[in-house]
Amino acid sequence: MQYSVHPPSEFICQHSERLLPDWSDPIRSVVVVLQPADRELTECCPEADHQKQVLRSKFLSFGLKVAETLRQQGHLADLFDPKTGLPLLSESGSLRLDDVAVVRSTLGYVAKPTGDCCTVIHPHWGSAVYPSILMSSASREWVELTVAGLLECHHSFNG
Repeated sequence: MQYSVHPPSEFICQHSERLLPDWSDPIRSVVVVLQPADRELTECCPEADHQKQVLRSKFLSFGLKVAETLRQQGHLADLFDPKTGLPLLSESGSLRLDDVAVVRSTLGYVAKPTGDCCTVIHPHWGSAVYPSILMSSASREWVELTVAGLLECHHSFNG
């Protein structure tokens, strides 16, 4: 797993009320989580669908732990379901999050159109990558410490 913490993009700042309408504090950090897949996720086959389900489950498990920890520390935090683009812990807004667009804007990775959606092209993993996003009202530094601490305690997320 690869992750990085970023300030929110101009788009996220402008549309935060449409993404997370019940948040009273501004989004101060965006966590981009990338997981390597065992195959290109542009393939339309049962194996690629299964791989997406496995990686989605891993992200949801890890992301919920990160969000729960940040919330216990008094911050707002939520993860967006990669399948729907909607937050899991907060009220859904009128806008779905495009995780590929977030990856493009934060990391500058290329995206390749695939059917009805776009796929991230990772510099080392190609299209065998599964992107996911978490947002928080906590500072980038605080989120970095939280994620690093959880990864240190839960080695299974890093594999």
